[in-house]
Amino acid sequence: MDVSDLRKNAKLEIDGQPYVVVDFQFVKPGKGQGLYKCKIKNMITGAVLDRTWRSGERLEAANVESRKMQYLYSTGESFTFMDSETFEQVELAADIVGSDANFLLDNLDCDILFYNERPVGLSMSSHVVMEIVEAEPGVKGDTATGVTKQAKVSTGYEIQVPLFIKVGERVKIDTRTGAYVERVNN
Repeated sequence: MDVSDLRKNAKLEIDGQPYVVVDFQFVKPGKGQGLYKCKIKNMITGAVLDRTWRSGERLEAANVESRKMQYLYSTGESFTFMDSETFEQVELAADIVGSDANFLLDNLDCDILFYNERPVGLSMSSHVVMEIVEAEPGVKGDTATGVTKQAKVSTGYEIQVPLFIKVGERVKIDTRTGAYVERVNN
């Protein structure tokens, strides 16, 4: 692959190890070639590196395969997923799942990333719908624009929501930022 194909979440291989682009920036100095400054994360060890490439350089694309799997349960140190067609189960370590653990609901479909038949990552949909299980009551008269309150969803994740959200309501959450998006009517 060419350096110009680099984007956030692009998978590449360096020294036989799969990496994913975490942060990406193109810099064009006053004279000379453009530079591609990237933060890349090793998909196996989790190590994050800063790398810079010049325009025109070639990179090796990682042989990363994605399979649709369903989340089953967590033991604390690992998360178990199952292939709906073959019923094969795969465990991912908690450090690989990372902050996505806040949005894993039972039977949720996810894409598990495999590198040389080894599970190395998790890719979720950009939004999930979750139920509010705990929320402070809104204070009457406190209706300034953009006022939020703390609420807890069914996985225990805490989020800032508008004052009108009550316990039992369902909300859409952006899994990339962890932020409230909108209320969902049943």
